[in-house]
Amino acid sequence: MLQRTPEAEFSSSAAPHMEGDRSGKAKMVTLLLLLALAIAAAVSLATGASDASALSVFKDWAMQLTGGESQLSARDALIIYDIRMPRMVMGLLIGSSLAVCGATMQGLFRNPLADPGIVGVSAGAGLGAVTMIVLSSSILAPLAALLGVYALPLAAFGGGLISTLLLYRVSTRNGSTSVATMLLAGIALGALAGAATGVLVFKADDQQLRDLTFWGMGSLAGATWLKVLAAGPIIVSALLISPLLANGLNAMTLGEATARHLGIPVQRFKALAIVVVAAATGASVAVSGGIGFVGIVVPHLLRLWIGPDHRYLLPASALLGAGLLLCADAVARTIVAPAELPIGIITAIVGAPFFLWILLSRRSMLDL
Repeated sequence: MLQRTPEAEFSSSAAPHMEGDRSGKAKMVTLLLLLALAIAAAVSLATGASDASALSVFKDWAMQLTGGESQLSARDALIIYDIRMPRMVMGLLIGSSLAVCGATMQGLFRNPLADPGIVGVSAGAGLGAVTMIVLSSSILAPLAALLGVYALPLAAFGGGLISTLLLYRVSTRNGSTSVATMLLAGIALGALAGAATGVLVFKADDQQLRDLTFWGMGSLAGATWLKVLAAGPIIVSALLISPLLANGLNAMTLGEATARHLGIPVQRFKALAIVVVAAATGASVAVSGGIGFVGIVVPHLLRLWIGPDHRYLLPASALLGAGLLLCADAVARTIVAPAELPIGIITAIVGAPFFLWILLSRRSMLDL
């Protein structure tokens, strides 16, 4: 009788038509999420003080494609193309990147509590961004001039990368990650980053202080095409690389030793995953500030619906994260109109109870 090797067992578990496989459901959910995202994008374009709706925008596009003249007034065209549209694109990029980063970290650490915002990665990225904002007119002026529009996202990327590396080194031992150590290390790293950020805020001038206060709560209000140009290439590159991590993340769920036996170059894979998370998180934090809980809520919900296979979990997370952030932004713009609520408050109101539910449902697994 033939013996099944671990490799054969893993291949069987990853087979597309195995018993109990949810790949068909995952594909259907992904298509539904794509449709929902299109609706959320239309709502984002139509939400605001202007009477211009998403339908009027589509009619204007159709008119221009057929050689006709724009039917939008100069005011509406300015609002749609220079205010709402870059905001919508920024929401798509940031929501998808935060969700994909959450799913990647959870697969890398092999637990559902990992999230860039909760374990200190976003705080590290924020520290890098604040450092560039406050010191770009003094000590870092030559570097800021050299990097141009990419100075802020690259500074945030550096801060996120250092935080992610420190978190992984502290919480992982002999190929095993302690949930308690990860959470406590994340709290410590976040506190250190917060303290350093506080020192920089103390040194900031009045204009920088106003910008940093609103930025720290998370918002898409300052979205411009220039910011899209600065952060977009970094986020898009990370999102395009993330599907290449799917098989490795699936193998990592079985443990690093098993993943190594399955042919995964574990150290190089971990390095690539960490760079992807740091790059996407850093670029997102640089242009939107601290928006929390998207990375923990979205992947966990999708695992309940479509299972843990990262081949489907990562793209579905990108779609749901983008749609969720666009919906949260629409609420933030309308709930206290004509003022605007920071979007980080909306995501925290939804995400914090969800995080507590995850903790309570898994408290028997935590080695606290």
